[in-house]
Amino acid sequence: MMSDQSAPLQRPYGLAYEQMLEKVRYDGAYPTREKAEEAVRLVLAGLGRQLTGDERVELAARLPFEAARILTAQIPDTQALTGWAFVKDLAARTGATLATTRWDTGSVLCVVAALAGPDLLTRILQQLPSGYALLFGRAELTQAA
Repeated sequence: MMSDQSAPLQRPYGLAYEQMLEKVRYDGAYPTREKAEEAVRLVLAGLGRQLTGDERVELAARLPFEAARILTAQIPDTQALTGWAFVKDLAARTGATLATTRWDTGSVLCVVAALAGPDLLTRILQQLPSGYALLFGRAELTQAA
């Protein structure tokens, strides 16, 4: 059965943080739930430092409570990072390799994208600097000069 990648995850009332972690664990092929949770905490905290305004509030409302708390506990940075700089920043904070951090980022943000839905994700990507679309599992389209 094929699923529509652009449709938000069907989430019953009160989708548990545990379900989000299991989705990240499965999609990211993490060996344990703890590894998936480390990735979720790292990436959502990083995203919380980049995202502002209505998009931040709306995304938090669509995430499980625990995930929303991680996102919104961060004070947004004054300097916006490109997608690649975002990955490099996360790698520097953890001491992990760039490849591992890129994998973690994509594994988490693809689940976040499904929870956000296509319209909110489009607005989030419009707010963020270039390079985030691929991290969220979308093609990065640019206009011809």
